[in-house]
Amino acid sequence: MSQARLMDGTALARRIVEDAAKRAAALTDRSGAAPCLATVLVGEDPASVTYVRMKQNRCRRAGITSRHVALPAATTTEELVGTLEALSADPGVHGILLQHPVGEHIDERAAFEAIAPEKDVDGVTFASFATMSFGLPGFVSCTPGGIMRLLDEYDVDPAGKRAVVVGRSAILGKPAGMLLLARDATVTYCHSRTRDLSSVVREADIVVAAVGRPRLVRGQDIKPGAVVIDAGYNAGNVGDVDFDSAVERASLITPVPGGVGPMTIATLLEQTVDAAERQLRVA
Repeated sequence: MSQARLMDGTALARRIVEDAAKRAAALTDRSGAAPCLATVLVGEDPASVTYVRMKQNRCRRAGITSRHVALPAATTTEELVGTLEALSADPGVHGILLQHPVGEHIDERAAFEAIAPEKDVDGVTFASFATMSFGLPGFVSCTPGGIMRLLDEYDVDPAGKRAVVVGRSAILGKPAGMLLLARDATVTYCHSRTRDLSSVVREADIVVAAVGRPRLVRGQDIKPGAVVIDAGYNAGNVGDVDFDSAVERASLITPVPGGVGPMTIATLLEQTVDAAERQLRVA
């Protein structure tokens, strides 16, 4: 069997951002207000600082105003909730991103729920998960949303296929499975307590690795011809899939970096423009 074809998230993300930029410019011309994304960062974790800076740079390129709120590491849950509620009430802010994870002393779920659903462009609230699960208008979690766009770009129809999601986080694994289910895939969730993980993965036509453990999914676990989506990112540019062995068995596979990562940011920017259009009532 020949090597898998790479799913180029960088190229697709570029097109999505270009389209979002055109819509942002048109919205600014018609309403006089540019879409605005507020980013909130607690502490100075180097990786989080880098991610936020990257998102701010992409905002500028897309004609989206970026407002950054930097809070000290000692910020309490109450203080963070207050900040997010104030941004939710600010008509000049159209989307809110709380960079996570936050400190262990903070109730992250309480912080997420302080974000108004209409500004939850990162898709992290209960309301966003519910609307996504029921197929109603709202915002999807950005990484799962980006994964679905990649599948569409490469003509992968999940209908009738067996999909295995390795990981069950509230903003990645669980919503990825729900989006696949909505597209008529038969979905199995796996996690740290799954017995004989390899045998479950081996049945999958579509594998989504989103557990945060480097090279957990091995090539020998991949069904020949399966589509492999690696949503993991670990130190050293290593994903949750052992790429070198998996590429020999899959039909399509995402690289790390350059696969799912760019799609996450592109989806965030696109949903920020969506939010601004809805709030400014300009279609």
